[in-house]
Amino acid sequence: QVQLVESGGGLVQAGGSLRLSCAASGRTLQRYTMGWFRQAPGKERKFVATISWSGGSTNYADSMKGRFTISRDNAKNTVYLQMNNLKPEDTAVYYCAAARSWGADYDYWGQGTQVTVSS
Repeated sequence: QVQLVESGGGLVQAGGSLRLSCAASGRTLQRYTMGWFRQAPGKERKFVATISWSGGSTNYADSMKGRFTISRDNAKNTVYLQMNNLKPEDTAVYYCAAARSWGADYDYWGQGTQVTVSS
């Protein structure tokens, strides 16, 4: 089992930045593909970004490219999401998740962290 705990959310003005963290326990994340997702009020959860176990491959949703950066520190068992130039439409609960391999379904999810961007 992998337990994931997100942190770093909060209230920020449009144009500001936040860095989310996802800390894992129970098992090393080293061999897991990690992803970030978000869910806005009244909407479905959507993909944000993903990173391979080595960090060598990343992928982003189109609307996040150039603004968000996913990274990981396997020694710290932590994954990050750096979010710059935030917009009010980025307001959502952000979740991290772990998959056993690239392209596989995500097996483990965190509880989420709220990000609110004011205009």
